[in-house]
Amino acid sequence: MRLSPLRASGYHLFSGILAAIFLMPLIWAALNSVKSPQEANRQPPTWFPHSLSLDNYHQLATYGEGIGVYLRNSLVLCLLVVAGGTVVAVLAGYGFARFEFRGKKPLFGATLLILMVPYATILLPLYIVLGWLGLTDTVVGLALVLIMFQLPFGVFLMRNSFESIPRELEEAALVDGCGNLRALRHVSLRLVAPGIVTVALFSFIASWNEFLAPLIFLNDGSQYTLPVMLVSLQSGAYGVVDYGALQAGIVLAIGPVLIVYLLLQRYYVSGLINGALRG
Repeated sequence: MRLSPLRASGYHLFSGILAAIFLMPLIWAALNSVKSPQEANRQPPTWFPHSLSLDNYHQLATYGEGIGVYLRNSLVLCLLVVAGGTVVAVLAGYGFARFEFRGKKPLFGATLLILMVPYATILLPLYIVLGWLGLTDTVVGLALVLIMFQLPFGVFLMRNSFESIPRELEEAALVDGCGNLRALRHVSLRLVAPGIVTVALFSFIASWNEFLAPLIFLNDGSQYTLPVMLVSLQSGAYGVVDYGALQAGIVLAIGPVLIVYLLLQRYYVSGLINGALRG
């Protein structure tokens, strides 16, 4: 439906105002991060920096173990969660969509029931299990926990994505001599690429922003992720908060998520729509 010029102008004006409201906190953090430490902590605050300074980023680089350590831990965690969660979700979703086996529906329902379990209630049992496995205070153990919480949504989305593909395409590949795995690799995966990107993007954002699980499962400061470091920085020494360094940390935390989302946005929207249309 084509909008009239007046309604279209009103729509774009409203969208622009809404976008400006959402962008304002990000712009404020970016401006504060390049102020001098004295100006960033001034009351009342100034809107624009009187002079540009990178002292806040320098102070952030020397805080605790160093910002590089926390960024590395967060990136390693995200890579493990994205890789592990995506592979398992794709294979499980393909199995639920294409194969018939006893207990298929109850098993799929039980997988989705994980979404109904309060997140904080099972962290302590998981901590005990990781202790038995010798994976406490490790990024690998934390990644396994986050993969478990990402699987229900990923499996649901991938099952619906595979069901949206005509079975005849895979049957043609099987007739030509492909096995199930080769048909999955050469035919189906290319058609469900938006769904795979959506699962990976959700896993990345969730693991990058996760705070509670790293706070509980990680005790060594050298293993902390970026959100845990930012909360420690927010607490401040003797109750004094360095707002300039904190805003610089927020900018570093927002940057990767913003870049990844902008690069994969079109795949994300397409995959989320296709995965929600069935099932």
